[in-house]
Amino acid sequence: MHAGAVDRRTGGARTEAPIGQVCHGNYVPVHAVTLTSAYYLARYEVTQAQWVAKMGSNPSHFKELSNSPSRPVEQVSWSMVKSFASGNGLRLPTEAEWEFACKAGTTTAFYNDSNEPSALATIGWVPVNASGETHPVGGLAPNGLGFFDMVGNVWEFVSDYWGTYSANPQTNPVGPESDSQAIGRGGSYDTNNPPVYSATRSPTITTADTARILGFRVARNP
Repeated sequence: MHAGAVDRRTGGARTEAPIGQVCHGNYVPVHAVTLTSAYYLARYEVTQAQWVAKMGSNPSHFKELSNSPSRPVEQVSWSMVKSFASGNGLRLPTEAEWEFACKAGTTTAFYNDSNEPSALATIGWVPVNASGETHPVGGLAPNGLGFFDMVGNVWEFVSDYWGTYSANPQTNPVGPESDSQAIGRGGSYDTNNPPVYSATRSPTITTADTARILGFRVARNP
């Protein structure tokens, strides 16, 4: 990824929500964010096969199915993810890095240049098409930077602790120094209200707890 700037706006780089949609307080206020350092980000969410290869066991709910190895690993905690990344030169992306990669230069609610919720089914596994479960990574259309499943499938951990946004411009933000909650980005296969905008963010359960809707993708420095 190249360094760049992203405006965090309700509904995915917009000052208003798409027609018929509801602004969520977690996505505001509008503020400019500048990233000054290059980074690499995984094209796909970390899969069950990748997790087992490193950690030796599979905590996922959707395992022991024919395509489970290609599905995202889930039921991993923020703390477990830190252990997975250690020793590999890997890390979780910051929230700002994740959002820059997700939006891929778009200024619409969804990263395929659309403000229509019906467009979600082409880019993410959400309630309308997911049938209540995860799906193998990379099966739907990528965004303009070639990243898959950045909305839907599983919520993705980022490295920041949970915090509300400030209206002030930020450079390379990393969130609060500590908190009991981590951040999930992008929604999951059962996120329906509101739809999973590029801007969708939520405090997850605590950094030690797990859920079948929580997964991650990794980043690293050049």
